[in-house]
Amino acid sequence: MILPMASPVPGDGRLDDPVFAMHAGGKMAITGTVPLADRDDLSLAYTPGVARVCEAIAEDPSIASAYTWVGNTVAVVTDGSAVLGLGDIGPAAAMPVMEGKALLFKKFGGVDAVPICLDTQDVDDIVETVVRLAPSFGGINLEDISAPRCFEIERRLQDRLDMPVFHDDQHGTAVVVLAALRNALTLTGRSMDGIRVVISGAGAAGVAVARILLAAGVTDLQVVDRKGVLNRQRTDLNAVKLRLAEETNPAGASGRLVDAMAGADVFIGVSGGSVPEDAVARMADDAIVFALANPVPEVHPDIAHRHARVVATGRSDHPNQINNVLAFPGIFRGALDVRARSVTEGMKLAAAEALADLVGENLREDYVIPEPFDDRIGLAVARAVAAAAHRDGVARR
Repeated sequence: MILPMASPVPGDGRLDDPVFAMHAGGKMAITGTVPLADRDDLSLAYTPGVARVCEAIAEDPSIASAYTWVGNTVAVVTDGSAVLGLGDIGPAAAMPVMEGKALLFKKFGGVDAVPICLDTQDVDDIVETVVRLAPSFGGINLEDISAPRCFEIERRLQDRLDMPVFHDDQHGTAVVVLAALRNALTLTGRSMDGIRVVISGAGAAGVAVARILLAAGVTDLQVVDRKGVLNRQRTDLNAVKLRLAEETNPAGASGRLVDAMAGADVFIGVSGGSVPEDAVARMADDAIVFALANPVPEVHPDIAHRHARVVATGRSDHPNQINNVLAFPGIFRGALDVRARSVTEGMKLAAAEALADLVGENLREDYVIPEPFDDRIGLAVARAVAAAAHRDGVARR
C-alpha cells in the first residue's frame, strides 16, 4: 500500500495563489532508479544481494561513489540566517528555497541534491553536523548562511572533508560576475589589468567577487561597506574585511561609495541600498554597471542605461541577468564527474571562462552572459571544471 503524501489543510485559501499551488506538498520527491516489480528485483535491490555490495564497499570505500547515490548527490545546507533577500527567517522558512535549489541542481546539472535545514546558527554545531552527514554525499553546497560565519564554516569544512565544499552565495555569484565582466570588457575595449572596479558590499558575495577578480588580473579594486572604502587604516574591520583591505585598494583611498565611484570603470553592487544617479554619471565613459541586489537593484536599469554602456542585474525581467544557476550545477557536475577533492580557484576561473565563451560572436550590450535556459551551459561548465580539476591535481579519476 502506498500512502498519500502530506497535503495542505483543506480549505486553505492560499491554494488559489499559483505560487502556493506550485509549492503544495513540497517541490521534491524521492524516486527509485531501478525496477522493483517482483521477488527477483527485491533480492537484488535489498536482501540478500545488497550485502555483497556493502561488503565490497567496506573493503574498498572508494567504490561507494560508483555503487550508491553518493557519486551524484549533493547536500544543500543552510541555517536559514541569510535567505535570498529575506534575511534571518530560520530553517523551516528556508526549506522552500532549498527545495528550489535542489530542483535547479537536477534541471541544469543532472545532479541530485537534498535540502538540509539546520536548527542552529552555532559555527561548531554546523561544522560537526555536516561532517557527520558527509559520508552520504559527494559534495556540500552551503547556502544562505550569514557573513562572517559563512567564511569560517566553509573553511573548516574544506579542511576536514575530502570532497567539494562550495558556498554558492560567494563563489557562484563570483563566477558569473567574472564571466559577464570578461565579455563587457571585450565589448568596451578594456583589459582586466587596466580597469578600476568598485564593489559595494563586503559580505559573502562581495568578498568572493573581489577575490576572483584579483585572481583574474584586476589590480585597481576598491570594496565599500556601510562605513566606507575598506583600507588598512580603518580600525573597525573584522578579520575577513581586514584581509580584503590588505589585498585591495592599492592607493589607500578612503571615503564613501559615491567618492569611490568617481571615474570608476566598473561598479558591482552586491549589498542592496540605493546609489544616486549622479554617482553613476561620474563614472568613466562606457561604464559597466552590475547592480545585483534583489528584488530592487542598487541602480535601476533605466537610470543606469543613461550613463553606462553595459548594465546587468540579478533580475530575470531585464537583460544580462547575473544568476548563480549559470554556475553551480555545472561546477558540481564537473567536480563530481572526476571525484574532485575540492573546488579550486582554477576550477572557478575555468567555469567563468567557459560561460563567457558561450556568448561568442553574439556579444552585444544586452547579451554579455548566456541565458539560464541555454542548454549548452551545464556541459560546457562541467567539462571546463573537470579539466581544471585535473590540472590542479584534485581529480581522482
